[in-house]
Amino acid sequence: MARSSAAKDVELLMLRRQLAVLHRNPKPAFTRGDRAVLVALLPLLTSGTVQR
Repeated sequence: MARSSAAKDVELLMLRRQLAVLHRNPKPAFTRGDRAVLVALLPLLTSGTVQR
């Protein structure tokens, strides 16, 4: 089950955003901007990645 390089890049961007939220606040809360970024990146992932 090989994933494309683009799918891996998108997943890394999503993880980095999530880490930024965790570092910003000890009790994590996603802002509207955080949610917008994650929602924009989600369709770029392959369906196999999301279903994991």
